[in-house]
Amino acid sequence: MKKLVSIVVLCVCAAVAHATNLADDFRDHYTPSSNLAAYNRDLNSLIGVVDFHTGRATNFPSISIGGTVGVFKPSSDNDISSDSYIILPFLVAETKIPVLNVGVAVRGTSMYGYRSIGGGLTYQMNVLEMVNLSFGAFYDNGRTDYYTSEHYSASAIASMTFLALTPYAGVGYDYGTLETRGFGANDRDTSNGQGRAMVGIKIHPFPLFSGFVAYTVTKNSHGFTGGLGLSF
Repeated sequence: MKKLVSIVVLCVCAAVAHATNLADDFRDHYTPSSNLAAYNRDLNSLIGVVDFHTGRATNFPSISIGGTVGVFKPSSDNDISSDSYIILPFLVAETKIPVLNVGVAVRGTSMYGYRSIGGGLTYQMNVLEMVNLSFGAFYDNGRTDYYTSEHYSASAIASMTFLALTPYAGVGYDYGTLETRGFGANDRDTSNGQGRAMVGIKIHPFPLFSGFVAYTVTKNSHGFTGGLGLSF
């Protein structure tokens, strides 16, 4: 278990250390003929992989606070992103409204030239007393010095807990809009979306502490998510 925790920590730290500035990379490689739609799809997927940052919604009366890193490989038709992987960390907080039985999550980032604030609602239910189903819908408003973006997503996750391990799998769909700015006559906008599927595992070896790693695949690419959190 200690080795698994160490792997999670190392993966998260390595991703953050090797991240490229998204704004500068966009400025350096965007042209009037660039495939803006492909860039937008990849950006949406990068944000969408954070939807269920622990693989399961939080139960009342606990509050979950943590850091999550999304990592996504640019698709082959994305001719703007120059790195092998684009990386974006988020701070995430989640709790549950007991009367409505609905979870509330907020998240945001201001790193690598990209700033965003967003959140969503989650709902969970147990099936056969073993399987937990979690559903969520999220919205994020983001920007760099060279574009503004909006992200919408819906996700569903199934999970089972075995001692200190919670494996999970799910599907989701990300849709977003992107509008460039500062390029004069070459400013453009686009809107599109794509589906994703994911598998992951959450580890909670100590009270209050948890970590997770997950793998996501889309039609044209794939990505990873990892994070650490505290629950009170």
